[in-house]
Amino acid sequence: MLAYLWIALGAIVGASARYSVSRAVARLVTPSFPYGTLLINITGSFILGLFMVWSTERVLPDPKWRLLIAIGFCGSYTTFSSYAFESFSLFEKGQYMLFASNVLANNLLCLAGVLAGAVLARSL
Repeated sequence: MLAYLWIALGAIVGASARYSVSRAVARLVTPSFPYGTLLINITGSFILGLFMVWSTERVLPDPKWRLLIAIGFCGSYTTFSSYAFESFSLFEKGQYMLFASNVLANNLLCLAGVLAGAVLARSL
């Protein structure tokens, strides 16, 4: 039962961070491309890569940290469903270049985010 509490606490922080980042990006850039979702997915991938490598190769933290960070925070912070819907919406509107850019950017840059987080964790 305590595991659910750690996941829920991480999810509250992750969802709040997602909302804050999304709003901040929306104020700064054009709404024609889902930059907020892209930034959230990249940074969430980076955090997950950093945490998972750090916590499995560098230190052995209490298992509750994996529940809090990897499942709770990253699970609610990253936005795969938003990414999928925004991609679908761009495609339906006939914005095929933006659609392809969004799909490629999210997949390639999020993989790069995980790689960068893993490299950082291994250098600590």
